[in-house]
Amino acid sequence: MIMRTNSTKPSKQRKAAANAPLHVRQKMMAVHLSEALRKQLGKRNLPVRKGDEVRVMRGEHKGETGKVEEVDLKSLKVYIENVKRKKASGKEAALPFRPSKLMLTNIVMEDKERKEKAERTSSSKPSQSAEHAPHAKPAEKKIK
Repeated sequence: MIMRTNSTKPSKQRKAAANAPLHVRQKMMAVHLSEALRKQLGKRNLPVRKGDEVRVMRGEHKGETGKVEEVDLKSLKVYIENVKRKKASGKEAALPFRPSKLMLTNIVMEDKERKEKAERTSSSKPSQSAEHAPHAKPAEKKIK
């Protein structure tokens, strides 16, 4: 999660998440991309938006897919159209999902800013070889 704290204490992390402003909460709503979208965009995740198609990856509704009906930034939950529960009164209610339990399968690119961001990241990402990887260790020189 993206927060403005340098603390590693869980209580301070929870407090920072609970008190985060909306522009930070939007980044906290990032969802993993499917393999096809990862290759296409050159990214691992994107913030979820209304209209995106997602698949549930964990829990009782694992494997179910549907369009995002609502994104609630206040409670950090995502509601999916096809995934509902019957209430005691007989009405159907949408189930809340945490974004970490979902995977984006199809994204809506109607938003101009989202389209520019996706194109910018996919075209500017160079292919990394083993020698240029940021986590690779430099080769050691042997001295005789």
